[in-house]
Amino acid sequence: MSGAVQGEQTPTRTAQGKPRHLYEVDVLRILTFACVIGVHTTSHTVASDDVGLNALLGLLHFTRLVFFSLTAFVLVYSYTLRPRPMAQFWPKRFLLVGVPYLAWSFVYVGSSWLLDATRRGDVPDLVRTFAEGVVTGTSWYHLYFLLVTMQVYLLLPVITWLVRATRGHHVTTLVVSLVVQLVVFAGYKYFPASDAWLHGYQKQFFFSYVFFIVSGAIAADHADAFLRFIRVHRRAVLWAFAGVGGLTLGVWALQVGLGQSLYAAGTPLQPVQAVWSAAVFVGFLAIGASWADRRRPGSPLARVIDYGSDRSFGIFLSHPFMIWILLYGDSWLEQVVPKPWLTLVTYLLVVVLSVAVTELFRWTPLSVPLTGRPSLASRGQREARARKRASVAGGSPAPQVAQRSPEPVEPDDALVGETDDVGRRAAR
Repeated sequence: MSGAVQGEQTPTRTAQGKPRHLYEVDVLRILTFACVIGVHTTSHTVASDDVGLNALLGLLHFTRLVFFSLTAFVLVYSYTLRPRPMAQFWPKRFLLVGVPYLAWSFVYVGSSWLLDATRRGDVPDLVRTFAEGVVTGTSWYHLYFLLVTMQVYLLLPVITWLVRATRGHHVTTLVVSLVVQLVVFAGYKYFPASDAWLHGYQKQFFFSYVFFIVSGAIAADHADAFLRFIRVHRRAVLWAFAGVGGLTLGVWALQVGLGQSLYAAGTPLQPVQAVWSAAVFVGFLAIGASWADRRRPGSPLARVIDYGSDRSFGIFLSHPFMIWILLYGDSWLEQVVPKPWLTLVTYLLVVVLSVAVTELFRWTPLSVPLTGRPSLASRGQREARARKRASVAGGSPAPQVAQRSPEPVEPDDALVGETDDVGRRAAR
């Protein structure tokens, strides 16, 4: 990561030479998060013969891949700025991800158990189902993402070693990892027998996302040059983003024409999604960089984006529960709202309910297990808000409160994923 000359602001450094918060990453995170909810609500509400919504679903399936790139990027970037022994790094990361993983696994498994009259009261069944769900990432359809994320945390020493060992050959490393990714996805999509040994658990293992993890880590090693390139070539990046989107739709239409179902043609574990997801990653960053360069601290939009970035993990954890509540059984919503409008209405309701529930959790002692964030009612959080208000207002914080430099990016904020088999059997 290149340094900055004193007095010169760069994409990663302020004019004073301090690391700057990467607001473009916040925008990327929020845009992708919005698409995560879009994937899940659409998967639950789309009609099997709705060409338009199924095509949209095929485009939206980039989210897991983008967020594995983002997770690797912010992990390596933050670790490079503040290296520390794994004995310090791992406990914090596994606390802020592992505890919510266990908590929400129990919420989803326990809720299903209570609602199933044939299982309710069978405590050994509850314990067995919970244990299996935790080990396999199947307690609910989105929690596998946290399981893979913890694998990435565990592999951080290997990832940083690879980045250092291949310096001077990063382009070759990216090409090799992309070829490996395309071969893996081709096997998953077109040669089902090749992954039979995984018994349907392809998405639960880090090696299914090798290019996205490697590319995110290498991008972090060149963060300043990478973000500068995106700014300088923003128009070309956005045109490429649109062009690859058209290519992805073309592949989807071709596969439908060859006899695949509208849904199966758009699943994420296929070669074209590797290319499309990479285009989305840089495209969303270009949009984020455009906004970050014009950001006015304290403005309504800046506050909304800061808020969304902070709450994103909690919303990710809870939003499938909101979908479940809205569409459970003989859903009143499905009876009142016809398709395809059901998708839009469900989406809006899920967003509102998930934000409300996450906000409620943030002010309780359960904030860490249910949102992965410290409670807003804690003393430390109150002092942090006071410092931020003073900074925005141009004043000085209270002298008894120690001023700390903010972490440029929060690794845990990258935690959002999506799934390809919501409400139906996995389709290749």
